[in-house]
Amino acid sequence: MFRQLTRICRVGIVSEPTPCGRGPALDLLGPRLEDAVSRIFHGSLAIRQVDAGSCNGCELEIQALSNPYYAIERYGIHFVASPRHADLLLVTGPVSRHMQTALRLAYEAMPEPKRVLAVGHCGADGGEFGVSYASCGAVHRVIPVDGVIRGCPPSPAVLVQGILELIDPALLQVPAPDPDSDPPASREGL
Repeated sequence: MFRQLTRICRVGIVSEPTPCGRGPALDLLGPRLEDAVSRIFHGSLAIRQVDAGSCNGCELEIQALSNPYYAIERYGIHFVASPRHADLLLVTGPVSRHMQTALRLAYEAMPEPKRVLAVGHCGADGGEFGVSYASCGAVHRVIPVDGVIRGCPPSPAVLVQGILELIDPALLQVPAPDPDSDPPASREGL
């Protein structure tokens, strides 16, 4: 144990320095999102995320919304385990035949008004999978969709903008996020 501690002291910090701020895109969108959530949902927007057959690229970016860098919960948005508690259904991937019934049941379990966002190219139009014996294709072929966030996968800043545009259409003039404002590990998907 002593050998490991001395090695840690000798080597020092080997990680990259943290980026300054969260970038202009999130700094611009965050307060607008918080205001919209406060006005429309009385301070708390519950999202149920459903993977309908994706490659998990979109899920990684959605999960990044909850990490300390983006910290979407500070704007009043949280993810829930049951569609019965959800204000918004976030669906990723082309809908596989095996998930078709589960997706319909999740949609039917949601309280009114039901809001659905299809995420990624696969959720928007079926992506490279399209319609086949194993895939129903785009989300809108199974349940009604209110909005689409394109990208493969869309970055967390683009996800925040898409959620904002769906819940408050009056803010459609929000400037698009700057790709340079995301951390280097994130990929921009437009």
